[in-house]
Amino acid sequence: MEPEQTIAEIEQLERIFAMPDRRPLTESDVAAANRRHDEKLSHSPWFRLWQRYGICCRTETPTFGLGEVES
Repeated sequence: MEPEQTIAEIEQLERIFAMPDRRPLTESDVAAANRRHDEKLSHSPWFRLWQRYGICCRTETPTFGLGEVES
């Protein structure tokens, strides 16, 4: 295979993967994003206060990761 052809194919793939994903988010996509967000901030005392006493529009109960502190 020619190096120029390989480079052109790689550049074409890069352009394809750089395009935004226009598919609508599913409920499981949103739940996964919320779960990652909660796990990322689970060690923050402010975030734990917000989860316990703040207003939340989520339908599922917030979850904590391995560093679970909630009692």
